[in-house]
Amino acid sequence: MLQLQIVSFRKGTYLVVEGKENSDHFYIIQKGNVQCYKASGAGMTPTVYGPGDFVGVVPCMSDHFQIETAVASTDVMAISVRKDQYPELISQNTPVALKIIKTFANRMRVMNEMLTKATLHSVVQDTHEQILRVATFYEKNALPDVAVFAYYQYLKTKPEGQNADYAKQHFVALKPKTHAVYFEPTAEPSRQYPKDTMIFSEAQSGSDMFIIQRGEVSITKVVNGNEVTLAVLKKGDMFGEMALIENKPRSANALAHSDCTLMVINRSNFNQMVATQPQLVAKLTTTLADRLWSMYRQLDNASLEEPLAKMLDMLSLQMEKQRVNVGFSKVSKQTELTPKDIANMCGLASQYQAKAIFELENYDQIRIEQGKIFIKDVGELMKQAAFYRKQNNTKK
Repeated sequence: MLQLQIVSFRKGTYLVVEGKENSDHFYIIQKGNVQCYKASGAGMTPTVYGPGDFVGVVPCMSDHFQIETAVASTDVMAISVRKDQYPELISQNTPVALKIIKTFANRMRVMNEMLTKATLHSVVQDTHEQILRVATFYEKNALPDVAVFAYYQYLKTKPEGQNADYAKQHFVALKPKTHAVYFEPTAEPSRQYPKDTMIFSEAQSGSDMFIIQRGEVSITKVVNGNEVTLAVLKKGDMFGEMALIENKPRSANALAHSDCTLMVINRSNFNQMVATQPQLVAKLTTTLADRLWSMYRQLDNASLEEPLAKMLDMLSLQMEKQRVNVGFSKVSKQTELTPKDIANMCGLASQYQAKAIFELENYDQIRIEQGKIFIKDVGELMKQAAFYRKQNNTKK
């Protein structure tokens, strides 16, 4: 039988502290208010949570360090939920799981906007014209399989738009030469996507989410003629859930980073999954928490100004996400990332990328093997990245 602990906090008491090691529990506020804030990062403002809200759930479910500080604004009463109790909790109380997932989805959409603004100093509106900008960008960057899909989605959304003739002309020219697939959704439970094809475009409508069964998927945004890689997802990862849960346009692009096989979950399947498969819902919660933690961490990266510092910190973040244990001994790591991948993750403008990539390739803890980054000493890399972040915070 599920037994949850009730805990009380006096006004001014800290519930969690940013930067501390991850906790095995989170709190559901029952009474009172809690203020959460992030000391580091770009553009974060304090948030006040009240009854029914959650505190500390992201680091708990993702097994990472605390991403913000939470302090009781009033006397607070809360339920403490251990991570190992979560599947049983949601099996008995589906609305709790749905509220956490919807809270994550909403927060991720906000974080997407913040990251885009912090990285590229601009905000993208989820309109049909953004789909056209995405199509044009990828055509200019020699990815016709991606571009042709986006042109199709634009024409589907705005067949009589002012740029419809332009989009149709480019779609007709590209279509016979490309290998793009699934221009329209199907009822198939799984889909095969060749490398460098588009799964969906930002600003496109959609109600499917996906689980990667094979291969890798890049999540990107296009802003002012530049591409930001938000994440490279691997086997077992889920994506596309934000549009499904919130019934809003896609907030980012999903591209096949390699040949991949995806399991498809539509809205009816999702509702059934929530009601009958608490372990899968727990997995989804963990996946979203991990991704949200990474987005908070990327805000720290976005505030760095020196391109080499940004790239080393971004590379360190990829090791943190993989939970590479450096311990007390030297640990080397062969990655699947190219220097170009890291530059895109940092949102470096194209005119600065060549110099930044050259500096990264010549950094003493890095060497390039078959085009991919090999880290000679992960611990030293992480220490250097932490130094850059600390130095940056000191300047503020």
